[in-house]
Amino acid sequence: MKRALLPTFCFAVLSTIAFEETVFAAQSETIDNESVYKSTKYVNVSSGFLNLRESASTSSKVIATFIKGTEVTVYSEANGWSKIVANGKEGYVSSRYLTSKNLDKSTSTLQTSESITKYVNVNSGTLNLRKSGSTSAELVTSLKKGTEVTVYSEANGWSKIVANGKEGYVSSKYLTSENLEKSTSSTPEATPTARSTTKYVNVSSGSLNLRKSGSTSATIITSLKKGTEVIFYSEANGWSKIKANGKVGYVSSAYLTNKNSDTGSGSVHTSEPTIRYVNVNSGSLNMRKSASTNASIILKLTNGKEVKVYSEANGWSKVEVFGQIGYVSSQYLTASISNKDKVTKPNSSAQQPTKKYVIVSERSSLNVRNKASVSGTVVTKLTKGTEVTVYSEANGWSKIEENGQEGYVSSAYLTVIKPNSETIVKPKQIEEKKFVNVNLGSSLNMRNSASTNSSIILKLARGVEITVYSEANGWSKVKAYEKYGYVSSQYLSTYKPSAGSELDAVPGEQSDVNDTNENKMISKYVNVMYGSALNLRTEASTSGSIVTKLSRGTIVTVYSEENDWARVTVNGKTGYVSSQYLSLTEPYNPSTPNDVDAEKITNYYDIPLSELTDIQMAVNPQTDKKYNTYIREDALTINNSTSATVKGAGWNVRGGAGTNFWVVGTVSKGQPLQILSKVKGNDGYDWYQVSYNKSWVNASPEDVTYYLDPNNFLSTPVDSLQYLKLSLPANLNPTEVNEKILSGKGSLQGLASAFITAGKAYNVNEIYLISHALLETGNGTSQLSTGVQINGKTVYNMYGIGAYDGSALSSGAQYAYNAGWFTPEAAIIGGSKFIAQGYINAGQDTLYKMRWNPSSSASNGYASNQYATDIGWAAKQVKQIHNLYSLIDSYKLVLDVPTFKN
Repeated sequence: MKRALLPTFCFAVLSTIAFEETVFAAQSETIDNESVYKSTKYVNVSSGFLNLRESASTSSKVIATFIKGTEVTVYSEANGWSKIVANGKEGYVSSRYLTSKNLDKSTSTLQTSESITKYVNVNSGTLNLRKSGSTSAELVTSLKKGTEVTVYSEANGWSKIVANGKEGYVSSKYLTSENLEKSTSSTPEATPTARSTTKYVNVSSGSLNLRKSGSTSATIITSLKKGTEVIFYSEANGWSKIKANGKVGYVSSAYLTNKNSDTGSGSVHTSEPTIRYVNVNSGSLNMRKSASTNASIILKLTNGKEVKVYSEANGWSKVEVFGQIGYVSSQYLTASISNKDKVTKPNSSAQQPTKKYVIVSERSSLNVRNKASVSGTVVTKLTKGTEVTVYSEANGWSKIEENGQEGYVSSAYLTVIKPNSETIVKPKQIEEKKFVNVNLGSSLNMRNSASTNSSIILKLARGVEITVYSEANGWSKVKAYEKYGYVSSQYLSTYKPSAGSELDAVPGEQSDVNDTNENKMISKYVNVMYGSALNLRTEASTSGSIVTKLSRGTIVTVYSEENDWARVTVNGKTGYVSSQYLSLTEPYNPSTPNDVDAEKITNYYDIPLSELTDIQMAVNPQTDKKYNTYIREDALTINNSTSATVKGAGWNVRGGAGTNFWVVGTVSKGQPLQILSKVKGNDGYDWYQVSYNKSWVNASPEDVTYYLDPNNFLSTPVDSLQYLKLSLPANLNPTEVNEKILSGKGSLQGLASAFITAGKAYNVNEIYLISHALLETGNGTSQLSTGVQINGKTVYNMYGIGAYDGSALSSGAQYAYNAGWFTPEAAIIGGSKFIAQGYINAGQDTLYKMRWNPSSSASNGYASNQYATDIGWAAKQVKQIHNLYSLIDSYKLVLDVPTFKN
């Protein structure tokens, strides 16, 4: 329940960090006539990095950054910008930061005339390549047995080398002059072994460079034209070791195919898809709708992600991943996963794999990362009870594998004992299908053990089909929505109850059935294929009109489910969606490799939580929850065993059999009541439990304390959004907001910059303003938002300010005229001042503060200036917050979390 007019929140969060798109350069290995234009230069910056950009402009997107001394190949210079290729990426840099000589001696190019070739020789594991000749130096990468390296110098037991295009130091004792790894040929000129294969050069134009080593900075031996037959020996990190025209060297694997594409079609089609892995040094690999850098991006693939390759042509691979088909640049695929995250000490004995289980809270998940660090990319998320294979543990991190996916997790959240809550062993008994049979609008609790005192796992709606494994003592062990638990057997039936009648429900006291407004609803997530959308329709049929489309991860409130359709409310709209695309847990979003870490600040209030509860109880906080309610015997005239009439005025209905229980509400003289039971109270009176069917009632002290206590809402990113500080900017990217939130939103389309300007001018969160405008204007379609003529001028009102009931259009237009809002931008910026002057600039700049105003209670000893009376108001708004934030990648979150005395 609300007391004043304030926007309903429609914005959201994604627990994923903002990141820049990696734009992959043109195929630098196939540049035509490169000898005519190119020259070698070096990065020369006094500090920091040099930005490589998509085009010759400081406003262009940054593709990569280079440190001082980085060698680059320059193809052209104009207007102070140089077009270059470096580290396999093409773009533009400021010419002033390039020099013909490398002024950074620490990164100078090594002279090949002094180098010798050696091979890695370790008994097990891999050999660490470090930044300097010390075991305490930072790791650059790891090298497997048999890796060919170029040695430039040796001193104090360390060799300075280059391997796979990377420079560093390794322990000299693990290098040999001969390659002892049997999987490769003993010398470069050796006759191909049985493991060698024939492949063909496949470039769209120009020629393919054969180099001395697997690096774009390595010396070019010769150039191979399209269709040239080569003998293929091995592949690593996107480079293939080959022999062509009697010469051995390395070429980019992306330009080799199994069939000679120069004799027919330019595309190589495999009879069966092959498995490849994403191989990028940083960022992510764009998967596009077609084989072009101009095509729209479907997904962003993290390093090491497995993909199915169906065909290759002109430097592009047709792949499948996450059930979607698209195209990626072939040069960033490799036949094997890089060892860079698999560093082990040479000669160390391998740890035996062990089985462990994820132990997190019911609604949480455990991040699997691509390296043992919180800065590592999130590969996937694991729920409680998931079994994993642990290969090693170090520094609080475990290297694990789950369902074919390798990565690292925090060791603190693994246990050798399988958690009981959601991992009940599947019984051996014969399975039987049954249906939940409770009253319409009610739900049945599924618990983690056969007791009403045990915790609730799920709430099951009428008609939900479940699998029953066993029954004992009035409880059934069941499976529903892929979870196991226990339900009261009396609320199950062998037939599916009808939608329009309550006669199927079992009569009697429903002690484990939630027949309340609050418990009718359950939150679920839209779980469609990434990049797809779920239609919200006007009726439970595919013929129903589409109200809106919901993206993956959107939270919806489910009221009922019937015949595979769910009636839901989302972002202020109600309709029907297909139940099969809803899930109880948030689906993982593959395009966001890292979590968005919200900044948390704490705000101390010098008042105990118990005293704060007492202050709130004095103003009768409301709830839509259903309680067992009681009234004393002397308030009633008993008509029969099931009905009575109130015989006086002003009688209280309480939350228990005694005057020591809180007052749930009142009844009036002559009001009929249904009697449910009779008990003896602690005051000696008989108390009758009665049916008290009010939409809103006074909340219990326990429920008030629950919503006041922040510890109950900080375990998940979504719940914690009621502490989002709305007086701070979200640092939004206007282009992203226009494309992902305001696109197609009528008069609001393209106006992200106005919202951002308004937010900064009046210290209001931009998402707050956008959500308010979307709500008030009907997504930019209302008459006030599209313009109203008044006194010869067109005025705009984006927040509905001054638009009173009964005269909304005229009064809202007059307010806009008086305020001078003659453009959409003026209405957005000017209206935000009005919004800020309410609760936000008064210091109540979180949803929690708007609802509870703890500062007033702590200072004055009473409750005041509270936006709503509903105890769950702040917690209920976060679904809409989440759904708007989840549409964008770039933003900042600051949480202001209250703490209390004792």
